[in-house]
Amino acid sequence: MKTPRRIYNHMFFYLAQFLTFLAMPLTIVISLFILAYILRKKKLGKTCLILGISLMLFFSNQFISNAVMNAWEPDFELIADLPEYELGIVLTGVTNLDKTVNDRTFFNKGADRATQAMQLYKLGKIKHILITGGQGLNPTNPNTEAQLLADFMIIAGVPAEDIIVENKAVNTRQNALFTKEMLTDSDFDIENDNLLITSAFHMNRAKACFDKVGLKTKIFPVDYYSHDMKVTFKSLFTPAPEGFIIWHKLFKEWIGLTVYKLVGYI
Repeated sequence: MKTPRRIYNHMFFYLAQFLTFLAMPLTIVISLFILAYILRKKKLGKTCLILGISLMLFFSNQFISNAVMNAWEPDFELIADLPEYELGIVLTGVTNLDKTVNDRTFFNKGADRATQAMQLYKLGKIKHILITGGQGLNPTNPNTEAQLLADFMIIAGVPAEDIIVENKAVNTRQNALFTKEMLTDSDFDIENDNLLITSAFHMNRAKACFDKVGLKTKIFPVDYYSHDMKVTFKSLFTPAPEGFIIWHKLFKEWIGLTVYKLVGYI
């Protein structure tokens, strides 16, 4: 029997997914092309066609998409300039849970969250690693993301006693909430600054969630989708699916921020 919390999580998840689907650039472009076909004998159909083509060229432009993502993602900081932290908090969302395997970890894009956390640990910038993230809402296997990342880090040489696993959170709000609960019940000083490690495009929402629950963090963004700005013929004039991917990430994150603000998560 589903608990009220789990029912609410499902409702919240599907509402966010539905809103995201409606507002995605590719959905908008396809909808305009469909309208253009339906209204092809009317002046409005021509307008929809022109608008659809224009938006397709805009969203697939690599220079524009990179410029916007570059402005959105926080700047990185040199590892050498970091002070030492007792704890690095790693958010999951980077493993392939649609593949069931028990002897390795399959990564999607975003493996920087794990690999750079280990780098920080090896360089003495963080003394412990807390990994937060469960199975999501539609798991196809019994693994939790946090445990998969922990297994990977242990194989790579991080002592198990320096890794803390929070394996129930299914969204960013719960990452922050359950992390604070774990730290409150542990020997860690809840007033200390912790290093928050997640993808750069996701850092604004993640930081806001941790601030909301009263957990002090400094940011360490990883997994950048943007690159250094440069003007080339290819970036200016060659349409690319990567542009749509970047806009998809941005729209999804902006919608997530809006929904989180509306429900009081940030």
